[in-house]
Amino acid sequence: MAYNGKVATQMRYDEILYKKTKIIAENELRTTNAQIEYFMKLGVEAYEKEHGTITLSDE
Repeated sequence: MAYNGKVATQMRYDEILYKKTKIIAENELRTTNAQIEYFMKLGVEAYEKEHGTITLSDE
């Protein structure tokens, strides 16, 4: 269920990857959650650049 446009999920991460992401977040003055969301955004943008825009059926 979305709350203010955000979806709450439970995720599991590789411990080393999470710790490095946490350090990056601190360096960038973001929360770890905001940093993970930012990395996801970059990943989606890179995917769409290579494969085309993803169209959502509920748009």
